[in-house]
Amino acid sequence: MASVGALLMLLPVAWTCSPQKADYVMVSCFPNAIIANVPECPYGWEIEQLSLGGVCYTGIHSPGYYRFIIPDLTPRNHSYCGTQSEYMPGKDPKYIFYNSIVSNDTSLTVRNQPVNYTFSCMYRAAYLVNNAVFSQRVATVYVNNGSLGTFRSQLSMNVFTNSKFLYAKDAPYVIDTSEIGSEVFIGIEAKGLSNRFKVVISNCWATPTPYSTDRKRWSLIINSCSSDNTVTIFENAKDSRSMFKFNSFRFQRLEKVSTVWLHCEVQVCDGERLVCQPSPCSMRSLSADVEPSGGILTAEFHVKGAVQRV
Repeated sequence: MASVGALLMLLPVAWTCSPQKADYVMVSCFPNAIIANVPECPYGWEIEQLSLGGVCYTGIHSPGYYRFIIPDLTPRNHSYCGTQSEYMPGKDPKYIFYNSIVSNDTSLTVRNQPVNYTFSCMYRAAYLVNNAVFSQRVATVYVNNGSLGTFRSQLSMNVFTNSKFLYAKDAPYVIDTSEIGSEVFIGIEAKGLSNRFKVVISNCWATPTPYSTDRKRWSLIINSCSSDNTVTIFENAKDSRSMFKFNSFRFQRLEKVSTVWLHCEVQVCDGERLVCQPSPCSMRSLSADVEPSGGILTAEFHVKGAVQRV
């Protein structure tokens, strides 16, 4: 679970940026990272005055928000930027990771209301022990909207049987070599949030290993645009589900590799605060050098059958 709190004290204020109400925070618990977004300029605080765990001034200014990322969830590095973890034993043991985003004014007089966003994410322990490779198709997103309460959503990536996107296939997903080139239908959906929240697919790519950072990669979606005519985006950033298809393939000169991993960088966008819809692809270049703004979900495909050397 994730919990979010804010500590606000009334003090004289002198703002250098346009102050925002500070009772809103969105926390995304991805398998490979925790991403916390707070409104930009909360009660007048600039991004360089907010720190993760009171230690790291690593916030990123994205449209409408300040974003803080915990990129390493393995127990060996549980203290990243003040991150603390708690192990909960039992039949289904879990790890809970805690941290906070706090304000810090080193001047002689404090001119803004102090803020303290405390958040946590819970993971099954088996996912984290020894850096084991595990299913990374699911993330949890929490939105604390002040007096409206806290809302929880499951963000998941699934493979569907056809373009109607009604029936998801069971994992692991198997592609016979005789079906190479056939269409694969992917849907990424957030369940449990209102329609104001949109699922945005920023980038998708495939690798011959489980690691999304592998330099051997084939891009499918770049900056929310299809990389070529073998990829079709049906819906993106319009609703709580985004969908696309691509033609299945395998990596050449890697005949011993029987698995392909699909990685998608996604985020949940608050449509009441931001313009979630990307601009038309014809107006943008397909540059893969865009700074990541979301977390990564991964699906695993098994390629079965006799494979001829290429």
